[in-house]
Amino acid sequence: MGFSLKAYFLVALVVFDISCMVFIKDVEAAGECGKTPIRSAAVSLSPCLGAAGNAKAKVPPACCSKVGALLKASPRCLCAILLSPLAKQAGIKPGIAIGIPKRCNIRNRQAGKKCGSK
Repeated sequence: MGFSLKAYFLVALVVFDISCMVFIKDVEAAGECGKTPIRSAAVSLSPCLGAAGNAKAKVPPACCSKVGALLKASPRCLCAILLSPLAKQAGIKPGIAIGIPKRCNIRNRQAGKKCGSK
């Protein structure tokens, strides 16, 4: 097994960032992320890439801190990111990724809310 887990995530992060720049020129999230472009908000969650596609993967502490900060600043932004074409291209599974706040034991998450519902 030539690659370690860290190397795998680093390669995935680089591929994710390149795909953001090449394939997605301008994705709007209807202002759900405030003045931050959704692409920038999504790239900030790159430490979550492995956990967003695998429910059994351990969520890195860096991911938990990024998700916690995002939920505190703009709770709707996380759903906007997860439902964007950018997330689909990155291989993120919204049904798994939406569980990251719970897997991180983030206390002030919006319990019972689902992406796309009011």
